[in-house]
Amino acid sequence: MKRRSFLAGAALPLLGCQAAQDIAGGFTGIAHERGHLLRPSTGSGQAARWPAPSVVHQTRVVIAGGGVAGLAAARALRLKDMDDFALLELEDEAGGNSRGGAVNGIACPLGAHYLPVPGDNAPELQDLLEELGLRQRVAGRWQYDERHLCHSPQERLFFKGEWQDGLLPLRGVGRDTLAQYQKFALLVEQARQTGGWTIPVSKKPLKQAESHNRKAYTAITFIAFLSQNGLTDRHLRWYLDYCCRDDYGAGITTVSAWAGLHYFASRHGFHAPRGDAVGALGAADAGDGAYAAEREGVFTWPEGNAWLTRRLAAPLKERLQTGWLVTRVATVKHGVEVDAFHPARQSTHRWLAERCVVALPIFIAARVVENPPDFLRQAAARTTYAPWLVANIHIHTPLHDRPGPAPSWDNVIYDDTAGFADAGGSAGGSALGSAARSADAGLRHGGLVGGGLASGGLGYVDAMHQSLQPVPGATVLTHYRALGDLPNGRKLLMDTPWSTWRDLILSDLGRAHPDLARKTTHIDITRYGHAMAIPIPQNSDQIGLQATSDKRSQLLKNEQSKIENGPLSFAHSDWAGYSVFEEAFTLGHAAGR
Repeated sequence: MKRRSFLAGAALPLLGCQAAQDIAGGFTGIAHERGHLLRPSTGSGQAARWPAPSVVHQTRVVIAGGGVAGLAAARALRLKDMDDFALLELEDEAGGNSRGGAVNGIACPLGAHYLPVPGDNAPELQDLLEELGLRQRVAGRWQYDERHLCHSPQERLFFKGEWQDGLLPLRGVGRDTLAQYQKFALLVEQARQTGGWTIPVSKKPLKQAESHNRKAYTAITFIAFLSQNGLTDRHLRWYLDYCCRDDYGAGITTVSAWAGLHYFASRHGFHAPRGDAVGALGAADAGDGAYAAEREGVFTWPEGNAWLTRRLAAPLKERLQTGWLVTRVATVKHGVEVDAFHPARQSTHRWLAERCVVALPIFIAARVVENPPDFLRQAAARTTYAPWLVANIHIHTPLHDRPGPAPSWDNVIYDDTAGFADAGGSAGGSALGSAARSADAGLRHGGLVGGGLASGGLGYVDAMHQSLQPVPGATVLTHYRALGDLPNGRKLLMDTPWSTWRDLILSDLGRAHPDLARKTTHIDITRYGHAMAIPIPQNSDQIGLQATSDKRSQLLKNEQSKIENGPLSFAHSDWAGYSVFEEAFTLGHAAGR
């Protein structure tokens, strides 16, 4: 019994060799070899030479990139009854980070898996939800289709050997921790009252006071902000680090204070235990109904946000061209030329058009736009990306559960080894460099074993949670790992064998589910080398690469005029500085309009 208890509670549970070897799977979802063709040839430093165009197409508009922004641009064109366009997408399915797949017949996400109910600052997205039947006006009020909203129980945390409701560590924490939760809640509310916290971030011009506050927040890391305000509690810092890694791909030592506050101030605030909980609840009682859940209403589907992108792609039919690598976007006398290479056919086609919506990641746009303008080169140089891993784990029978609330949609495991020392990290230094030094000093998520592989785990979501099946059965658990804090994260992501990821993932989740390896039949892993732009500190009130204050810099004002009046429009979540569906969709819609 002692040995069994030890194995069940070990941080890295033993994996039966036979069980691990019986698990099938591999890397899927991303055709990295296609995108890597844009890299300069080894040794030469020169880009690849493409075959001369063998076919020339004519159309009014070309959309380069079929992620959320490109699909939104296509929808905007269709709403204007303009069907003379072509959308070129690298992968075999449009959707970008919002694509879906299936493992053993069970649908699951390959990336983004939920969409918060949008507020009034995102009317374009609200219109889409109405078009798709997800909301309707009843008796003068908007009502959302509850079949598509996340079912309860929504989220839980494996903390101190058992599950608790919600993701904020509560059960058994001390009064000092509860007091720090309250203090952070007050700081978030004070920030909210200053205004300027919107999604999308570009929707509202900033007042002078708002601009001053934003500049202060964007200039330092989130951990520096916490230190300045005396917020040193390890449970609070773990939770805030988890939230930042979940939304931005990197934690509190890397992202700006603005990003950390925006996570809460732009949506649901921060709900600490009730005011009387700090003074009245004992340590053992702090988790019993002491606070309100933070997650607002969210839409989710077994296949994640692919439910949305597939409906955006369906009306395009032959206008959506998949498997094409855009290699050149050039402004010419009467419009644009867009060249694209099809690796399977080994041929290049050219599209002649009046305009082009460049809905590509900024670092790709800077490579393929011929003679890229200064603002695009500068944007590519200052954009930092987070690598990301998504593992879809098929289990043939339900897992044995520990004490606590029932299995939820979102299931997160607290990292007992995480620690966060005070750090500065102003815009004058390297945020990623600070993160690297922090890792060397012991600021580790799960211990940087294997050169950093054990860091970044974000728990899992259950693909069958929305099914409401009366008797639980086989399902797919979608596990996410954000690697944006690691300076060598992209190399680790791409160089690590599937079997190593398999064992690390099973070990990570096995802390809460010792029977996971034995019940797993298949693991598909999708790797995103440049999953999302990280909102790192900068000396400006500007968020991302958009000018949102009333007094734009002269460079941005001139370049914005060139974009709006020229044949190229740029649209991608990169321009917002962080990657969420609302930003990508709104920017794409504006470019299409």
